[in-house]
Amino acid sequence: MTRSIEERLAGRGRQLALEVNARLASSLFARHPAVEVVQADAADLGTVLSERGIAHADVIVSGLPWAAFGPQQQELLLDAVLTGLSSDGVFTTFAYVHSRWTPAARRFRRELEARFDEVVVGRTVWRNLPPALVYHARRPVAVLEPSAASWHPSSAPWSGRDQPMTRSACRRSRTSSSRLCPST
Repeated sequence: MTRSIEERLAGRGRQLALEVNARLASSLFARHPAVEVVQADAADLGTVLSERGIAHADVIVSGLPWAAFGPQQQELLLDAVLTGLSSDGVFTTFAYVHSRWTPAARRFRRELEARFDEVVVGRTVWRNLPPALVYHARRPVAVLEPSAASWHPSSAPWSGRDQPMTRSACRRSRTSSSRLCPST
């Protein structure tokens, strides 16, 4: 993945790679010296970006095994993605076809759909072993947790025509280009 990203950037952007394992981070840097490799947990993305003076990333590409994570870990990591991604950014990740229908993979897909304006499933890469598919999640939506004490419609960051939606309504509505979905 790193090489492909490097080739597509062709010197027109900055590639920052996070790897939690020190040995793998060192190996990644040795193979790709032009890439800024940071030994860090993906959950710390916001801190890593901030330390480098980066407000938000335009694109985040992940190779994490989302279907292997429990609900809390998926939410923690997706929160980090949303915190680190620009408002018109794209989050790309992949999943294996054989695990697509497991409860954890279906939960991950629902979380993507609740947190992004658009989620597109790319073509299946049959030459990969095991075969994989790619998720392209575009434009993170504002995630609000309204409480009676702190939230009022006049303070909401949307125009008068948009309304906050429940998660179930967000999941059902695929037509709106600007949804505001609560995370609970």
